[in-house]
Amino acid sequence: MTRNTSLTHLALQKFKKNIWGVLSFWYVVACLLIGVFAYLLSPDDSENANNMALSIHSKSPGFTTKVIELPSPNQDQQSWFSKSFFGDKTANTIIPIQSYKEQGDKLYYLEYGMEESALENEIDVSQIDFEGDITNLVTTKTYWLGTDKYGRDLLSRMLIGIRISFSVGFISVLISLVLGIFLGSISGYYGGKIDAVVMWLINVTWSIPTLLLVIAITLALGKGFWQVFIAVGLTMWVEVARVVRGQVMSVKSSQYVTAARALGFKNQRIITKHILPNIMAPVIVISAANFAAAILIESGLSFLGIGAQPPTPSWGAMIKDHYSYIILGKAYLAIIPGLGIMSLVMAFMLVGNALRDALDVKN
Repeated sequence: MTRNTSLTHLALQKFKKNIWGVLSFWYVVACLLIGVFAYLLSPDDSENANNMALSIHSKSPGFTTKVIELPSPNQDQQSWFSKSFFGDKTANTIIPIQSYKEQGDKLYYLEYGMEESALENEIDVSQIDFEGDITNLVTTKTYWLGTDKYGRDLLSRMLIGIRISFSVGFISVLISLVLGIFLGSISGYYGGKIDAVVMWLINVTWSIPTLLLVIAITLALGKGFWQVFIAVGLTMWVEVARVVRGQVMSVKSSQYVTAARALGFKNQRIITKHILPNIMAPVIVISAANFAAAILIESGLSFLGIGAQPPTPSWGAMIKDHYSYIILGKAYLAIIPGLGIMSLVMAFMLVGNALRDALDVKN
């Protein structure tokens, strides 16, 4: 027990010395917290940040305008917890305006981009449930990252999109670990025909291009949020299985395994209690790399239109919607989600590299 504690302590000390690994780790933690509390942090707290205003589409970062915010009549039907973590399903209606004036119970306004006074619209505020003066309905709204082609707040879409990336990464890695550790451990421990069957399955899966296999599984399961998780996870278990198989084969003849057999322990207990805890270091490292790979695969699927479906905010889908804007002088619409993908993937890779160095007992 003392030896395990000291090895863990040494690994932690080595990890702390890797400045890029530490910074990347805290960046990943920050992104995770932002993803969990995305709706509390995003300016647009509507479900999927899907509050559209087409009159202000494709505006540059820092764009500011006056808006009329009309409260929804069904706001009390959703709990605070549901609004905070799943978005407001009855969000306020946003109307960007050029100018406005009030006359009695009427609020007259000119929509954003309109110049002719003859195009004025009116709202009968006596039919609206709100507190205070009529002018309380008019606020100034700033879009810090601009708006997309549908007039949605890009910052809010980016913040909520973090959830998709982390969800895909976490669930896909979990599926790959369950399958990979199970098949790899029985293949390496028992050998013989079991090993031959598992290796045949690994080689067949390995021979198919990952993206092509994911597309095939996604089309078989159907388009959707959870289907992407399963499809990505079912293609990533091969690497885990190969690593676990090799590690099990290298330690199954060790003295502590021989001693466990001599004591009459069952094979299942030897594998789960004695072998797997001693070979988890490389599995942890490969899981970090798989997490990054899962984010990239999901982004690619969403870009192709078979990943997370609209209006769910996915960084890959955001690039797909706006890549044509690069030649229209509004490249930021595609670059911003691209930078989000790049930074998160790089952070996971740097954490994986730092873990590999820290868990390497030979150094």
